[in-house]
Amino acid sequence: MKPTDLRGILQYIPRFRDTTFVIAADGAVVSHINFANLLLDIAVLRSLNIRVVLVHGAAEQIAQLAEEQSLTPSNLDGTGITDDATLKLALTAANGLTHEILEGFATNDLRAANANAVAAHPLGILAGTDHQNSGQVERIDTELLQTLLAQGITPVIPPLGFDGEGNTFRLNSDSVAHCVAEALQATKLIFISTTDGLQRDGAIVRQILSTELQATLADEPDRIAKDHRSKARHAAEACTAGVPRVHLINGLVTEGLLAEVFSNEGIGTLVYANEYRQIRAAKKKDAASIHRLSREAMAEERLVARSEEAIEEMLEDYFLFEIDDNPVACVALHAHPKESIGELAHLFVNPSHGNQGIGQRLVQYVEDKARESGLTKLVTLSTQSIAFFTNKSGFTEGELSDLPATRQAAHQEQGRNSKILIKELI
Repeated sequence: MKPTDLRGILQYIPRFRDTTFVIAADGAVVSHINFANLLLDIAVLRSLNIRVVLVHGAAEQIAQLAEEQSLTPSNLDGTGITDDATLKLALTAANGLTHEILEGFATNDLRAANANAVAAHPLGILAGTDHQNSGQVERIDTELLQTLLAQGITPVIPPLGFDGEGNTFRLNSDSVAHCVAEALQATKLIFISTTDGLQRDGAIVRQILSTELQATLADEPDRIAKDHRSKARHAAEACTAGVPRVHLINGLVTEGLLAEVFSNEGIGTLVYANEYRQIRAAKKKDAASIHRLSREAMAEERLVARSEEAIEEMLEDYFLFEIDDNPVACVALHAHPKESIGELAHLFVNPSHGNQGIGQRLVQYVEDKARESGLTKLVTLSTQSIAFFTNKSGFTEGELSDLPATRQAAHQEQGRNSKILIKELI
């Protein structure tokens, strides 16, 4: 691990310490060879005093058992009809899988327990169809779960629920995980499947506001991949119920869980309950962050080289774009009030957050700031981002005389042959 990787992880630890993560792993993930690595990731979370609840599915195991017994299951994921034969398959598959998970925890010196924490009742008759042994969550035994968590024990919850009369119901594991996260007021709900995230319009969505996702599901559900709709729906509902962040990631990626939790860009899809991004003025402590963020671009001459000290001297001109309090982009506005000109400089977006409109938002922010300051023209110098400024931000090519007088000589001395781009602020 690089020191910079460790530094990146350390910034998250104070925020997540003593919080609860609910992890929901599909049966196909649990049976995959990489599940052993996932357990190691959970061990890291536990070592950082992050409490973890693991909910698991069993659809793949039910399908395998049915094939072995030459049976046709009435439904695999707990959302359709569960007849008596399928319930027996579900009991065998889920209980066997829970046992395997507990063995895996023991192998990694982690304490875990099978938690009978889900009270359920029959799903009943929907649209004239009796769903038989399919159920829905009625209540989560939070006292039991909190007791286990307080003792450093990871509760393992199968996709089964029980009523007070000795009946067992097959449940959808996405629903169970959502209800557990809501009941425990979890900081994160993490759905782990065999796909790279939530697919909309044939492409993976990296971040999406929960209200936007709800609107898509309500008005244009076909835009969401069919096999992703259950997780999408429960992710949005969990956010509405108070879970701040819901993640959908690929459980077959080594160290994927840690990469998702301890980095801004993650590896999958983040569904968030509120606006987790902001632009703010730089503070004294941010000089090092700005330099570290953009030093590679400066080394490649995409930006003018500036030392950390030089950035600190002009720090009052800088702005940062943050995601969850971590800077991922920066820009500066150098004002020349005598000539009513503002210079947009040092615009940089971390490549991991490219193509998300962050650069355009920063340019617009600088424009607004320039107007507020009474400036009537914005200029910028560019060698490699000319198309971005002209095509997406409304700049046109200018001349040396468009630069503030104090900048003209410096521009010629730099020898970068940068294009001078201007935008009138009307």
